[in-house]
Amino acid sequence: MNQNWHGTLIRHMLLLITGCLLVGLISGYYGWSLAIGIGLYLGWTLKQLLRLHEWLRQHKPDEAPPDGYGLWGEVFDSIYHLQRRDQRVRGRLQAVIDRVQESTAALKDAVIMLDSDGNLEWWNRAAETLLGLKTPQDSGQPVTNLVRHPRFKEYFEQENYEEALEIPSPTNDRVRIQLYLTRYGNNEHLMLVRDVTRIHQLEQMRKDFVANVSHELRTPLTVICGYLETLLDNVEEINPRWSRALQQMQQQGSRMQTLLNDLLLLAKLEATDYPSDNHPVTVQSLLQTIKNDAQALSGQRGQQITLEADPQVLLKGSEGELRSAFSNLVFNAVKYTQDKGNIRIRWWADEHGAHLSVQDSGIGIDAKHLPRLTERFYRVDSSRNSNTGGTGLGLAIVKHVLLRHRARLEISSVLGHGSTFTCHFPPAQVTRTRLVGNDE
Repeated sequence: MNQNWHGTLIRHMLLLITGCLLVGLISGYYGWSLAIGIGLYLGWTLKQLLRLHEWLRQHKPDEAPPDGYGLWGEVFDSIYHLQRRDQRVRGRLQAVIDRVQESTAALKDAVIMLDSDGNLEWWNRAAETLLGLKTPQDSGQPVTNLVRHPRFKEYFEQENYEEALEIPSPTNDRVRIQLYLTRYGNNEHLMLVRDVTRIHQLEQMRKDFVANVSHELRTPLTVICGYLETLLDNVEEINPRWSRALQQMQQQGSRMQTLLNDLLLLAKLEATDYPSDNHPVTVQSLLQTIKNDAQALSGQRGQQITLEADPQVLLKGSEGELRSAFSNLVFNAVKYTQDKGNIRIRWWADEHGAHLSVQDSGIGIDAKHLPRLTERFYRVDSSRNSNTGGTGLGLAIVKHVLLRHRARLEISSVLGHGSTFTCHFPPAQVTRTRLVGNDE
């Protein structure tokens, strides 16, 4: 193509010069003939440029280019063919986009596209129903201005989208929605929203059932355990054959009471998103008390329990709930660590927040069990149930306490080489105080 243009240009120049020389030969003014010829050619070229500019400025998709001759005709045609080709490509791309948008619009789940700053770019019809978005006036608005639930703002800003968020719908408090955020492209966000009202209702029915049954069982079980304790206090007056049976009945009754207490505690934790009391807790003294209780639980097993805690780092939250979560982690370490094993408790803070780790040299946990450890009643080895007397609810309680304190649990373990449970609290939950004394 370049060779054709070069050839055409050379031919035009040769014709122009030849014509000017012929006129100069006839008139005798070679210089003036050449100057006038070149001027006329430049004028014609400028006219073609103006025609091209006008056509491009007022160009319509189906409008043909202006008529041209020679080199300019090829220029007009080439530009026109390029534009037609671009139109076909854009048409195919637009068809793909239209199909994607049509299929997305048909979804019952909401799909929202956000830019890197969290501003709305595009959404489907379901988003208008579930989130109350309005077209086109909400376009370009920050999503946190339209979904005003405080948990959503916190969830969006923390930039940790591993788990979904469940909140009431902005348009209807009786509708529960679940939001998923995913990053793509140049730090943009894709938000998926599902209606989980039915699942939420079933989950609420389960919670109510467990709470009600636990409450109903607590009274008769207390009566049974009370009579068993009375009988055992007067065991010398009872047939000796009943002594062992009564002792086993009391043990199992106590175990059932522990299970009911754990179920009621879980029901209480699930009832609200935040602890009712949110005051600075001196974690160092709390852990010292838990360490002493763990030492008593260890008894004569010769386990080495150490505590390293920064007394200046306080934690905003419920002391009772934190005591329950931390003691579960420490007591589990005692239960599943062999005699003369080591248990290390650490409490410290850094720029990422505050952290509690409970590290043991116990039997460890296979990696396949780690994702399910915080599920209710999940046991790595059911045979350990009789040895430890646990309810299988301890880590579920820990998980819910941490969620209420905006924290997360990290578990690392190697089978046969011990485990480490680490609680990570965000900076917003942490306060500091001046060191006024040493509790130890």
